[in-house]
Amino acid sequence: MQQVLLTCRQGFESDLAAEIQEKASSCGVFGFVRAKTDAGFVVFEGHQPDDGSKLVKALPFQTLVFARQWLVVAAHLEDLPPADRVGPICEVLRAQPYVDIWMSFPDTNDGKSLSKLTRKLEGPFAKATAKLTRAKAPVHAHVFFESGTNMWVGYTPCDNASPWPLGFPRLRQPSSAPSRSTLKLEEAWLQLIPQAQRAILLKPFQKAVDLGAAPGGWTWQLVQRGMQVTAIDNGPMDKGLMDSGQVAHLREDAFHYKPVRNVDWLVCDMVEKPSRVAELMERWLIQGWTRFAIFNLKLPMKRRWLEVAQILSHMQEALEAAGCSYELKAKQLYHDREEITVFAAPRNR
Repeated sequence: MQQVLLTCRQGFESDLAAEIQEKASSCGVFGFVRAKTDAGFVVFEGHQPDDGSKLVKALPFQTLVFARQWLVVAAHLEDLPPADRVGPICEVLRAQPYVDIWMSFPDTNDGKSLSKLTRKLEGPFAKATAKLTRAKAPVHAHVFFESGTNMWVGYTPCDNASPWPLGFPRLRQPSSAPSRSTLKLEEAWLQLIPQAQRAILLKPFQKAVDLGAAPGGWTWQLVQRGMQVTAIDNGPMDKGLMDSGQVAHLREDAFHYKPVRNVDWLVCDMVEKPSRVAELMERWLIQGWTRFAIFNLKLPMKRRWLEVAQILSHMQEALEAAGCSYELKAKQLYHDREEITVFAAPRNR
């Protein structure tokens, strides 16, 4: 199979196109990208017939920053009759066994209107494909609805993709959290830390620092995990958080604050130039003031992939030059807007 469809946040198609083009080439897979502004997805097309399959085997999905999900395309079905969408799709899917069937759609206003249709088709698909599923199959069958009559049909590898069909978890805003930004950190833990490691890395009684904390959206998540938090911000913190007894609020400049003792976690979500935040994170990691860090980098309006690639490369080089062996994972989360979220962790953890 020659094509790979990748989904993204609406408006970031050109950034994903630039990223997948570069990373595919680094894997020895060469081709071009079809990207339509505001479509919510792009299609990479390799020069060779099996380049799509080759790419999803060679490129770890978790290294992609702007991609939410991907699928190797087996067929692009257009102008399907509303009376029978299931039949033509099942004909394509007979080519190989799969563990189950995923249905998804673009994260756009038009795309979201397709969610009702996908729910409606779940029953008919389950019945029609019952004999094609295998519990130990290596792939999910995947139907991506571009519209009610146009679909991309293919396969998503079970071991190299997002665990969520749409590429992100469904999260609810906690009623007691002081801001919606709290969902960024909750999603970051789910997206960037493997499930098997979360209970090990996120434990009660750990010490954490939140730079630029007010009013406390990210601090709230740390408190819910039972951590003791030092919140650094000249602005006011949520009263409920302060009443928890787990938060110490220091009205200081986040760029000049130095912890009295080293901590387990550093989190940071500030509206600042990404290069300035990256330099601040480098200092904390190189000095050993924190073991783990999750932080947001606000992005420019244009050439965002170039900016991201340069900043992450510079950070990695600075850490290695200082003798710090750190892994950097970056992702544009569902709850991010013009920004990405980065997780820094020691390689020998």
